[in-house]
Amino acid sequence: MNRAFLEKYNMLPKGSRVLCAVSGGKDSVYLLVRLLELAPELDLELYCAHFNHCLRGAESERDRQFVESFCAERGVVCYSGSGDVAAFAEEQGMGIEEAARELRYRFLEETAEKTGALRIATAHTADDNAETMLLNLVRGSGLHGLCGIPPVRGRIIRPMLTVTTAEVLAYLDEHAIAHVEDSTNASNDYSRNRLRHEVLPRLREQNPNLAQSLFRTAELLRDDEEYLTKQAEGFLREHFANGAINAKALSALPRPLSARALQIAAGGSLSAAHIEAVRAIAEGDDPHAAADVTGMRVFREYDELRFGAAEKRKIAPRVIAPGSVITLEEVGLELKAYPIKKCSEIHNSFNIFFFKSANICGNITVESRREGEKIRLAGRDCTKSLKKLFSEKRLNGVERDLVPVLYDEAGAIAVYGLGIAERCEAKAGDDVLEIEITPLPHKER
Repeated sequence: MNRAFLEKYNMLPKGSRVLCAVSGGKDSVYLLVRLLELAPELDLELYCAHFNHCLRGAESERDRQFVESFCAERGVVCYSGSGDVAAFAEEQGMGIEEAARELRYRFLEETAEKTGALRIATAHTADDNAETMLLNLVRGSGLHGLCGIPPVRGRIIRPMLTVTTAEVLAYLDEHAIAHVEDSTNASNDYSRNRLRHEVLPRLREQNPNLAQSLFRTAELLRDDEEYLTKQAEGFLREHFANGAINAKALSALPRPLSARALQIAAGGSLSAAHIEAVRAIAEGDDPHAAADVTGMRVFREYDELRFGAAEKRKIAPRVIAPGSVITLEEVGLELKAYPIKKCSEIHNSFNIFFFKSANICGNITVESRREGEKIRLAGRDCTKSLKKLFSEKRLNGVERDLVPVLYDEAGAIAVYGLGIAERCEAKAGDDVLEIEITPLPHKER
């Protein structure tokens, strides 16, 4: 692996704990072996995570056994998980590949939490990046999609983006390191496989170093994308307040900047057609025009464009049972509740709350803000309405409805991003219910 590339993106800080995603295939086996080589020098603590998608019957079980044995031989703790991808895809209305990514990354994030891993390493290669760039090009992607696979996303790192499949195979062959093969890789049922088997070989006839060339292209495009995004963010800092953008100011922007400004303002959910529809409202003469986009209505009020959430973006009420895990799809968050007897340490934060069990009144629910609700936050020495607290944080009407609020039967007991109510605050030694709210993993290959 390229050390300069690792250092450029600070992928492996010295002394860090790293979770390595290992399927058992050639790329992930190579990744684990190379990280083990680097571990003594960088003082890395390595763990392995293997996810069974339950799509290939006995072959999937073979992969799990191989990975667990491979790790045991090298003294690496291996965490195995599984999920019925086919059933999940049908339930969620997703394709198989998208469902597999969703469940796999969810497992990796949960395992990283369990192990305290600072980084999650995945085995995406230069060839994978080339495939992703070309697939996005064929689909008509903009600059963001043409940047390929990001080297870093949150705590997920891709240390092998400069390494080709040919280099992986040569290394494994030279060191007589075994791996397993996924039989579906030979099938042309998936668009990525057809590209890999039929298109890329022809392109390599023109350029044998295609993967490396496309990686360099992605690096250049990523610099351009980052610059344009920063320019758009600078515009929004000046012109976006209380959920509104000045229509004339937006119309005066070059198209690449206005598109990115709109994406950021809308939370990244706009298609090219949506962007054009909103831009037409900004440039038009109708002071009350509107456009419905994904999960939101954008409407004009004289000289301002306002971004309003549709009703479905509110958080539906859910009862929180001790020991439960609740997915808040509306806002991309996950809530976990842990009952703890005589808790020895209390560490409340803006997303982790320790409630004294004896002070909770009836059931706890999570939902959007209730009109007129008030809370006395611990350490504030005053009672304020949620409306006032959200106003102090400069949240617009859309954002306020997307903040999870925890209630018991006597009222609000915690607000995500703000803190816990004084009346439910626990002390060391109390029986507590710990509730933690964290972001769901992003959908990405």
